[in-house]
Amino acid sequence: MSNEVLHSTEFLTRLLSGEREAFSELLDLTSPRIYALGLRMLGNGQDAEDILQETYIKAFRSLKTFESRSSVETWLFRIAANEALMLLRKGKKSSADMDLDADKPELEEAPEIVDWCCLPEHELMNTETRTMLEKAAGSLSPNLRMVFLLREIQDFSVKETAEILGVSEDVVKTRLVRARLKLREELSVYFRERMGSEVNDG
Repeated sequence: MSNEVLHSTEFLTRLLSGEREAFSELLDLTSPRIYALGLRMLGNGQDAEDILQETYIKAFRSLKTFESRSSVETWLFRIAANEALMLLRKGKKSSADMDLDADKPELEEAPEIVDWCCLPEHELMNTETRTMLEKAAGSLSPNLRMVFLLREIQDFSVKETAEILGVSEDVVKTRLVRARLKLREELSVYFRERMGSEVNDG
């Protein structure tokens, strides 16, 4: 339902006309996801609250500049993503930690990495596994983590993710591959144990 509202011409007209009720609806429909993105990126509730607040302040102030070339949702997430990455840069992260060369084509997969593509679907989707996956995502550099969260957790398409981050679709795909390879390495022991459990239970 939320997507239907956000993508409706009627809602967008109300929003761009400056109707405060429409902006309140936008906040209600999108704030849980914006907060979740901030929390997973920063790992801190207060930082996530700061990102949430700054996102909607900047969105409200710049509504008149919205040109509808992308959806209002991707536009809002672009503001939130920029706020999260900027906050990380202002912190103790070094430029190396930001993984500025994340788009290099050289990809080397670590040895003895369990490929989770062959696990049963229910195994990938259970709460425990998703929790472990999201926890491991915290070890990714910010650029890789952001792409992973937008694509795999927030369910944006490659095109939408590229629009949010202001990069090409090829850059998104490259970063996503790198993120997945790093996560495979992080979770190889966990998934090996889970696969062994499946065999023993069978």
